[in-house]
Amino acid sequence: MTGVLFAQTTAAGAGSEDFMDSNGKIYVVVAVIVLIVIALFAYLFYLDRKIARMEKEHDQQ
Repeated sequence: MTGVLFAQTTAAGAGSEDFMDSNGKIYVVVAVIVLIVIALFAYLFYLDRKIARMEKEHDQQ
């Protein structure tokens, strides 16, 4: 019984990886994740510059 269960989990895991890779979907997922990370870093950089500018204006007053 355990051999059958083990064989099913191995086949299901390999099948899903082959399916994602064969259709090229894995590259779409990676591209979306990379775009989200780049957008987050760009937004944080923008906020940092904006806060620094506001601090500079506050110190001048």
